[in-house]
Amino acid sequence: MGSGIATALILSNVTVILKERDPNFRGMKSIEANLKGLVKRGPLTHEKMSRALSLLKGVLDYSDFKDVDMVIEAVIENAPLKRTIFSEIEKMCSPQCILATTTSTINLNIIGEMTNSQDRIIGAHFFSPAHLMPFLEIVRTEKTSQQVILDLMNMGKIIKKVPILVRNCTGFAVNRTFFPYHNAAALLLHLGVDLYRIDRAIKNFGMPIGPFQLADLAGYGVASAASKAFASTFKGRTVETNLLNMMIQSGRNGKANGKGYYLYKRGSKPKPDPSLQTMIEESRRLANLMPNGKPISISDHEIVEMIFFPVVNEACRVVDEGIVIRTSDIDIATILGMGFPRYRGGLLFWADTVGSSYIYSKLKGWEHEYGGSFEPSAYLKQRAMKGLPLSMGVSTLQAPVSRL
Repeated sequence: MGSGIATALILSNVTVILKERDPNFRGMKSIEANLKGLVKRGPLTHEKMSRALSLLKGVLDYSDFKDVDMVIEAVIENAPLKRTIFSEIEKMCSPQCILATTTSTINLNIIGEMTNSQDRIIGAHFFSPAHLMPFLEIVRTEKTSQQVILDLMNMGKIIKKVPILVRNCTGFAVNRTFFPYHNAAALLLHLGVDLYRIDRAIKNFGMPIGPFQLADLAGYGVASAASKAFASTFKGRTVETNLLNMMIQSGRNGKANGKGYYLYKRGSKPKPDPSLQTMIEESRRLANLMPNGKPISISDHEIVEMIFFPVVNEACRVVDEGIVIRTSDIDIATILGMGFPRYRGGLLFWADTVGSSYIYSKLKGWEHEYGGSFEPSAYLKQRAMKGLPLSMGVSTLQAPVSRL
């Protein structure tokens, strides 16, 4: 992620000092590879590539950080490591320096609890690959200063991202909204549905890739850290199985090492891995979720509903809790951040074409059958009972105004 962010910055004429762990400067090499890829595909000239690289400096310590305007931490999803880094950079940087983190799930109050500069801490959640994806989720805490928020919003626009501002919580707006997506996919798999069929159904709906291929692309370190954070914060609303741990223990790490739910070879499309079935069967046996030990019968249309309706439900909670400013932020975020099909208008726009009453009734049925992960939110229930659209936000419902 760090190399992608640095690539985006230098392409927009922003000077970058890259703190490396590796004395071989692997991060610098990754940035150069990103630029060469853009040259090869056509949007970047060799001259612009050279100009961009001239703005980049690799270092092995923080001694050059004393005059920087902003630090963007981009290490793995490890709260103690992030806390340590924030404590270190606070001592090295100026009192005006913005302290940003790229965490995708960890509550910012946990990351910044060892610092004395709570007003300068902010989330800059980029989406991978950061130099190509157009979306930036900006996360504020209760203590983040207005100036820091404004500066990061401006930086997002400078590097040609579409920024939205969200409140701090586990997973923020996008990943919190989408944690039920992976939850429901795991549940379906453990109810006996073929994982490749699940991916195909979701791709046919319009997503770029299915939930299992997405997990391969993100890497299992991210998936494992995120699942633990969500299970801890949203008790009773997650589906926990042994499959991911079993895969990690067997040496699988998704696309990163060529072996995950799919098999990956350079220059070839991902291929299903038949040898994974034995592990899946063992995980199904341990989970014991199949009714009477037999796979459920389900159509592709029902697969899409069972995966996306819980996502809609969580989006309703995100809106109700004021994590986003307006409901349309969810639509923008899901399209630009998660690849939700544009022609469907965004998650909540699409949900309104389906109908809140129908979504509510389906969730109630699944809640009775499969438990609390499908429990309808108060926001969804209220709108379903009154026949109101989900895109009608809290403030709109409380104080109706003319749309003329």
